[in-house]
Amino acid sequence: MELLFRNKGAMILLMLNIFLSMAAFGLVVPVMPSFIAMLGLDGTTVGLLTAAFAVTQLIFSPFAGKLSDLLGRKKLIVVGLLILAASEAIFGLSNSVVWLYVSRLLGGIGVAMVMPAVMAFTSDITTEDERAKGMGLVSAAMSTGFIIGPGIGGFLAEYGTRVPFYTAAIAVAFAAILTLLVLPEPQRIKSTPASEPKTTKQSIAQQFISSMKAPYFLALIVLLVLGFALSNFETVFGLFLDVKHNSGPKDIALIMTVGAIAGVIIQIGLLDLLVKKVGEMKVIYLSLVVAGVGILGILFVKSFWLLLVVTIIIFAACDLLRPAAGTFLSKLAGEDQGYVAGLNSAYTSLGTILGSSLAGMLYDVNLVLPYIVAGFTLVGCYVILTLVQARSNSKSKLAEAKS
Repeated sequence: MELLFRNKGAMILLMLNIFLSMAAFGLVVPVMPSFIAMLGLDGTTVGLLTAAFAVTQLIFSPFAGKLSDLLGRKKLIVVGLLILAASEAIFGLSNSVVWLYVSRLLGGIGVAMVMPAVMAFTSDITTEDERAKGMGLVSAAMSTGFIIGPGIGGFLAEYGTRVPFYTAAIAVAFAAILTLLVLPEPQRIKSTPASEPKTTKQSIAQQFISSMKAPYFLALIVLLVLGFALSNFETVFGLFLDVKHNSGPKDIALIMTVGAIAGVIIQIGLLDLLVKKVGEMKVIYLSLVVAGVGILGILFVKSFWLLLVVTIIIFAACDLLRPAAGTFLSKLAGEDQGYVAGLNSAYTSLGTILGSSLAGMLYDVNLVLPYIVAGFTLVGCYVILTLVQARSNSKSKLAEAKS
């Protein structure tokens, strides 16, 4: 609890900012069936709208991470929130697909500024022993926003299809003003030009290539796979429930809201304990299997209550997976917290672009295909990571035997 109220309650405000940012991303999910009818869209367009958000997030995240190292975390968070608020207002006012794309592209820029700055801010105000708990709190807020956003959108849509976006614009703008007035810039050691890492001068393509040689590359791949699978699952979830279970916006909202809340409760209760007991990598392995099997299992569920239980399991596994990978990254980042947080966001965005684009196309072929692809991708990632780890251990033992 002391961590939450340190630095004028900075942790609480950071959690609010990341929650609103990710909720804004997910608001569109339960409303999409209505937008499809209103504007004559198809599943592919729905997927591409989700991908558009992630494209600009991918492009701007590495630069935003570096800017937060150079200019300060607070400035990036405030500017990002204001851009995000504008994007939500544009979406609510849109009457054409073009403006929907403009809105989502702007939203991606906003989140690209907020997310790395919030994660780097968290690293600045926590010790290494507190890092897992701090990242867990931020990731809980992130995951809750990402998953509960559709739930909020579904409830607000009862008062009008565009109401969720007007509400989000007002809430995010308020958070920007509150952050400007209340949030203190964290105390940290500023890098001098001579001590700046070589990676700060690299292009985004060079950063991706450099990251492949980094000790945390496997964690970045896990985040990419998570972004891919979760976007496959969530992008067309509202459409899936609408067609297969005849669910309306309120039903979709209930399933996703309860699933999100239960998942976060499980994360807060288990993450710190599991990381201390078995380490981040084992938590990652377990979460990959549970999430993958859960997504495949949802295809065979028929009753409402069983659907709710399986959704909770999926969200809980994802809520454990993201912060475990984030904590692993942070511990290896050293003084490059902003840069590595930017890579975290960039890999997640790349996964979201691929997953959401593919999800819409697969949905137009058959509504179960996005879930088959997502489930097998998560399980396949677990198998590959296990084989890589086994090979690495075998090489280490061989080297020890020779010495």
